[in-house]
Amino acid sequence: MNSIRKKVFVSGCYDMLHSGHIAFFEEAATYGDVYVGIGSDRTIQELKNRKTIFPEAERLYMVKALKFVKEAWINSGSGIMDFENEFRKLKPDIFLVNLDGDSKSKRLLCEDLGVEYKISSRIPHQGLPARSTTELRKECNIPYRLDLAGGWLDQPYVSKYYPGPVITINIEPNQQYSGRSGMSTSSRQAAIEMWGTDLPNGDFERVSKMIFRFENPPGTKYVSGSQDAIGITYPGLNLLEYDNNFWPYHIESVLDEDILSFIEKHIWLIPLYPRKMEFDPLFNTHIDKDGAKSLSEAAYDCWKALLNKDINAWGVATIKSFEAQIKMFPEMIPSDVLEILSKFKNQVLGYKMTGAGGGGYLILINDQPIINAIQVRIRRG
Repeated sequence: MNSIRKKVFVSGCYDMLHSGHIAFFEEAATYGDVYVGIGSDRTIQELKNRKTIFPEAERLYMVKALKFVKEAWINSGSGIMDFENEFRKLKPDIFLVNLDGDSKSKRLLCEDLGVEYKISSRIPHQGLPARSTTELRKECNIPYRLDLAGGWLDQPYVSKYYPGPVITINIEPNQQYSGRSGMSTSSRQAAIEMWGTDLPNGDFERVSKMIFRFENPPGTKYVSGSQDAIGITYPGLNLLEYDNNFWPYHIESVLDEDILSFIEKHIWLIPLYPRKMEFDPLFNTHIDKDGAKSLSEAAYDCWKALLNKDINAWGVATIKSFEAQIKMFPEMIPSDVLEILSKFKNQVLGYKMTGAGGGGYLILINDQPIINAIQVRIRRG
């Protein structure tokens, strides 16, 4: 009996790994050993005009971990035939594709090399629904927002005492973040009510102003700060400068890959709980020039530290920003959250909360991994 198993080649993006992909690999494994060529981040950007949800290193790690896969790699080429170099080196016996991946160029390559060409029957695993990335992408792609420093300066009742910035990052929705968590979930919900699953194309400022106006109709008691609408609209890292107005007089965005990767690597979220419904952010406040100035200066320090990729300065500025917030809004952090925070204070370089009133997540800045913490992915474009 011939014990040599056939080599089966498959290729794809696998950006949102789901049960349909697993069933496809399982089917491929019935023909022999499965080798997977994965589209690079650059190729996906070129073909689909969008950034990946998961970077290529993470997608490769997930695919290689599957029991049906013998080997996997990132394809070196570009376009729909990005796998051709690796394909010719592998010399597979079978090339398995999905029906929507069938193409003349793939068939001709197989004919040229004498490779059997098969189209998947795409049968889901027993008891599970059929899945496709196209269908899953109909789910909401609208980002979240993290306020890194300067929060409250987007409110005129604070910035009237002293002008200053709010620093935000735009977060991919690759996981479900808690509502009322200080991650702009209410502004995000307003955008969902307006447009469904995706923000419209066009000028970022125009789109964010539409969200802000929709969320804050005339007569609104507590106006949601414009950093929320701007934060979910503008990609990357953003500096929003305020001076006694609801809208910033200056917005500066950074999409530098080194800076964004630096932030992603060193920011960690610890889940808390949703903000309590009865929370009043304006109860027992002590807003004055000294407090607003301290908050402003800390936010500018944070901005400089991020641009310089200085994690120690970033951590110090984050703590200073958080302390300035608490001084003006002492009710924003309940005693039970302080107790949780006390467990991390001496172990990390910086800390703050995502929201007021104890809701959401602790933000921890650190150069070492934190157990049971969540890491975010910043939207690039």
